[in-house]
Amino acid sequence: MSAQSRQHSKREQQLAERAQSLRANSTWSERVLWEALRSSRLGVAFRRQVPIGSKYIADFLAPEIRLVVEVDGGSHRQRVVADAQRDRDMRRLGYRVLRLDAEVVLRQLPLAVGAVRVAIGASQANGKV
Repeated sequence: MSAQSRQHSKREQQLAERAQSLRANSTWSERVLWEALRSSRLGVAFRRQVPIGSKYIADFLAPEIRLVVEVDGGSHRQRVVADAQRDRDMRRLGYRVLRLDAEVVLRQLPLAVGAVRVAIGASQANGKV
């Protein structure tokens, strides 16, 4: 195995461990949204805290339609540029990205779930299924 290949494997292992930690320590808004998304409740299967590419972890991923759903809490207000770059990178990898404000998830769950339904429909309409 080459040094570059070992480095890539190490990075993938670190991402997998970080994703596992994030699943075990979800935010309240992520837990609430997960209850609405799990078990294919919206017609597609979602997974949570999934490594994407070699440097990102998606809050929620519907792999069948390549849809990423991110729940943004208060810290994301200072990460606008970084989040925009992350979204561009994910789109380059073939994913659609939907960002939901954590407060909307907590206070207006039906609105947040509706936005996910619209994104699912758009993904399906674009032939991603």
